[in-house]
Amino acid sequence: MEQRNKSLGLTAIFLGIIFLLENLKIFQFNFINIWPEVVVLVGIGFAVGYFLNRKSLHLIMPATVLIIYGILFSYCNISSWGNMAQLWPILLLAPGFGFFLLYVVAVKEASSLWAGSILFALGLLFLLRHVAYLRYWPALLIIGGVVLVLFPAED
Repeated sequence: MEQRNKSLGLTAIFLGIIFLLENLKIFQFNFINIWPEVVVLVGIGFAVGYFLNRKSLHLIMPATVLIIYGILFSYCNISSWGNMAQLWPILLLAPGFGFFLLYVVAVKEASSLWAGSILFALGLLFLLRHVAYLRYWPALLIIGGVVLVLFPAED
């Protein structure tokens, strides 16, 4: 607990100095171009926190989500934010992947696996819906649904 308080205290001091220097116009820090990398760095910080204390399972999810979101935002910052019209399903894939990691690394609970599967599947379906050579994949959904309706699983 004491180590965590020291880490939080040092982080607060560092950020306070940076923002104060910027507000006093002593130092100008331009977040416009690098904020996605800051998101990735915060995610890496959560990951490092988990690896330093393996009992801190709650750090896995924000680490995964922030790293993936930061990479997505960096890509859009470099290319074009218009790409988000096709890439927004990654916003579903990231927490899905986080739940999978949580399941694999630590918590062997079915709820984590189900949540990860649902989010990952939805994200993947929305991401692949406009791929030209996979134009007919929705037919597999229809066939699967018909099979489930006509031949329900027995309890």
